[in-house]
Amino acid sequence: MVSPPHEAMLRIFQHDPGLFSRVSRYLGVEIPTPVSATALPTDLTETSPVERRVDTLLRFETAEQGPFLLAVEAQGKKDPDKPASWAYYVSYLWTKYRVPTALLVVCQDHATAKWAQRAVNSGPLQLPTLTLRPVVAGPHNMPVITDPEEARADLFLASLAAITHAADTSVNAILKALSTALQDVPEDIIDPIVEFTAQGLGNRPAKQLWRKLVAVDLSFYKSYISEEIRDEGRAQRGAADVLLVLEQRGLDVSDDIRGHITDCEDLETLDRWLRRAVTAPTAEAIFEDE
Repeated sequence: MVSPPHEAMLRIFQHDPGLFSRVSRYLGVEIPTPVSATALPTDLTETSPVERRVDTLLRFETAEQGPFLLAVEAQGKKDPDKPASWAYYVSYLWTKYRVPTALLVVCQDHATAKWAQRAVNSGPLQLPTLTLRPVVAGPHNMPVITDPEEARADLFLASLAAITHAADTSVNAILKALSTALQDVPEDIIDPIVEFTAQGLGNRPAKQLWRKLVAVDLSFYKSYISEEIRDEGRAQRGAADVLLVLEQRGLDVSDDIRGHITDCEDLETLDRWLRRAVTAPTAEAIFEDE
């Protein structure tokens, strides 16, 4: 099953194909700014029953060097089978499209990034034949963008910086700079940035910080994540109100009842319990008929 961080590390390049040319300077290579960029089909399956699918595939047109293909792979951990698959992708694409083909691997931890950027030969030491040497974007070379002005200058790069540094302590400052930079940005631009960043952080602690920043710094912004945060806040207040009424009336509130109330996130249910708490003979009675 594809994880949200994996999806975010790919979709951000699909949404802004030109991002790669801006990222390349951090990878130690100089890629000309593309004249145009096109997303290509990712299915590399042949007529044989073996299915091979690259994560993201882009075609770039440049004025200086002509066209080239970029295969983008998101890698969450070391996988000894991946180099052979990557070599297949590159050679197949080169053969199919007859244009130079490059491979970018995006990682979120230093160990995986170090492993992914190793040169791997397809043949024995004396006969390397085909050498796979992908470029890797990860916490070791992506910028730590903590200045809101720098983040505002390239919002997608700032989002990718947050995603690739998701496990580092520096991610908090990156997220704060990004949320500040988004404060005066049109909502159609905010939408993908907020979504990619949230997905890319996965279940790490930084995800909670990002959700809070979106709710506070972007209080004007209406999205699934901001509304989710605000609903949670209203639910917490609603649960507190129910417990307060029960306690003020001197009713016994067991740990199980308290947990059941505080775990509820449905505002209509909490409102119904609050009305019942005013007259209920016992705390348990607010759950009557449920």
